[in-house]
Amino acid sequence: MRVTFALDCCDREAMSWAATTGGHSGDVVRDVMLAAVENRFGNALKTPTEIEWLTDNGSGYTADKTRAFASAIGLKPLTTPVCSPQSNGMAESFVKTMKRDYVAFMPKPDAETAVRNLAIAFEHYNEQHPHSALNYRSPREFRRAMALST
Repeated sequence: MRVTFALDCCDREAMSWAATTGGHSGDVVRDVMLAAVENRFGNALKTPTEIEWLTDNGSGYTADKTRAFASAIGLKPLTTPVCSPQSNGMAESFVKTMKRDYVAFMPKPDAETAVRNLAIAFEHYNEQHPHSALNYRSPREFRRAMALST
């Protein structure tokens, strides 16, 4: 199973995700992009200002159709240098956390159960998982605190 996700680099929230038994197709990537924009900007079909969208160099991310779609919804598509996963460290750290703290402990007898458990894991991560960079708050706790302070 492969998971495509959109992670906010400011508050660490996993804004959207999709799991497939195939690869990271352009259709899946575009669905995740749109869901991230809608989730973050209240069902808007475009960001209010251009936002950088950093990915690796997988074909689903670098396809012309995906890059054009990203631009159309207000995202500036950027890719990490080839063979340089450390340049996308926040995403790599997120994957490590999900595998270590969630996937390792969840039952996965079949794809349907795995996806159901992934949904629970993503929700727990966003609501409960503390981050040192967020003063040991979860992504959503951090967002709520920021909203109250403005």
